[in-house]
Amino acid sequence: MKLSEKIRYAGVDDHREKNFENQWPLPKGISYNAYLVIDKKIALIDTADAAFADEFLRNIQAELGDRRIDYLIVNHMEPDHSALLSLISREYPEVTIVTNAKAVPMIEGYHGITDRIRVIREGESLPLGETSLQFFMVPMVHWPETMVTWCPEEKTLFSGDAFGCFGALNGNITDSKSTIFEEYKDEMIRYYANIVGKYGTPVQNALKKLGGLDIHRICSTHGPIWERQIADVVSLYDKMSRYEPLEHGVCIAFGSMYGNTEKAALELAEQLREREIPYTLRNLTAESYSFALRDVFRFDTLVVGSPTYNNEIFPPVRQFLEGIRDRQIKNRRFAAFGSFTWAGGSVKQMTQMAVDAGFEILREGLSFKQGYMPGKCDFDALADLCR
Repeated sequence: MKLSEKIRYAGVDDHREKNFENQWPLPKGISYNAYLVIDKKIALIDTADAAFADEFLRNIQAELGDRRIDYLIVNHMEPDHSALLSLISREYPEVTIVTNAKAVPMIEGYHGITDRIRVIREGESLPLGETSLQFFMVPMVHWPETMVTWCPEEKTLFSGDAFGCFGALNGNITDSKSTIFEEYKDEMIRYYANIVGKYGTPVQNALKKLGGLDIHRICSTHGPIWERQIADVVSLYDKMSRYEPLEHGVCIAFGSMYGNTEKAALELAEQLREREIPYTLRNLTAESYSFALRDVFRFDTLVVGSPTYNNEIFPPVRQFLEGIRDRQIKNRRFAAFGSFTWAGGSVKQMTQMAVDAGFEILREGLSFKQGYMPGKCDFDALADLCR
């Protein structure tokens, strides 16, 4: 648990929760990271999910013994990080909660706590002894009260949800193993796409604000502590928050009622495979659209298939497209396809949603009536356009 002589890890792994925020799947679990800065005075930075109260308290006591916590730093009030604020206040009744003004009413609302709160301002420092903590506001990354904490003596940034990812740590607390970044990269992209993706401009503002710091360690609230691969992590966040595709390739996302749209999706996938164009195939009726959203951030091209349902887009596909719209994703190429029997509105409506998003339309949508048969639509030409 020791990151340095002054900084200790006190977080927990969660393999219990199936869906983060009750909607995003966690096939590899998740970590709730918290940290202790141990000096003449002791600061606890963030807490953990309410389900892990006993384990979290044991972790703290193992590091501190009988010493008290002087400060509890609240970077972000979302309950997966702040749920144990009341517990810490009871176990360490002399603790002072340190946060910014926007978090104060949230603390009262969630915990009923109104006293022993120290409100800090942008750039303010808190001395602990040989070390100190400095605070920077990063609103809407991804809540309005969000801030980060900087320890200049340790060159360590406690970054809140920024630079975080899905996936439990399973003992891999830091990126000391050279493959850690690649192992967690997909889950970092998915975390960003699902949780932070709407807030590209605030993320860019935060990156500029923190760009002058000589950061040697990033301690986020989810995922590994970054020491060796900081440049890769920051570069990834920079590209995603600019809505730049991370690589060339195609996300095929589709929903199907009776299998016809699925047959078309499989044919397009085969055409792409033959051309050695990278692609993923996401069945929106069989899995959460969480993974398709990740692939939209990853690839430069999106092809979406939907049958017409009550003269509209099939609901699982509409939810996915609305997720793209809500995240204000830009700079993608797009095409649509789909089946219908008595009215064929879905392809036209999907294309219009892509036009409204500013996507480049590769070609007129491919719409087929009463069952899909190979050759009925020109997927060979569409695959060529995806090169």
